[in-house]
Amino acid sequence: MQSLHMQLKYPMPKTSAPTQAQGCTNFKLRQLLRSVARLYDAQLAKTGLKSTQYSLLSHVAALGPVAPKALAARMGMDASTLTRNLRALIDQGWCEQGPGADARSRSITTTPAGRAKHAEAKAHWKRAQLSLNRRLGDDQVAALHAMIETVQAALADGDRAVED
Repeated sequence: MQSLHMQLKYPMPKTSAPTQAQGCTNFKLRQLLRSVARLYDAQLAKTGLKSTQYSLLSHVAALGPVAPKALAARMGMDASTLTRNLRALIDQGWCEQGPGADARSRSITTTPAGRAKHAEAKAHWKRAQLSLNRRLGDDQVAALHAMIETVQAALADGDRAVED
């Protein structure tokens, strides 16, 4: 089995026959995610964050006071997963939940400590990002991003079709 790095950098020759996927796509994507997460987690661990926590903290910092439902939608996760992941950031004092626009809503914001933690972690995130880019090459990373966006759009369209 070829690694994604080898597949992207050294693609298999094209044949006239249609390409048939081998193996479980879910498993292969999980393998890739674990490999990428290890790279980012190794850098972010120096700040006491996991890559998932950094991503969540980055979104809250960028979106400013944000309703949990809007944050979950923006990050492509369900509300219960967001609540569970957000709990660690709140417990550390990096985010806080307060009242929202009306009595029934809530708003998530970063605290000064959270903004400081985000600034500290950003340099380590950047090192991980540059390391991945060096390993795969800028063109391959751009192609990977384009493929991910295309697949996400196609799957989102399928989700809407199932809901209808």
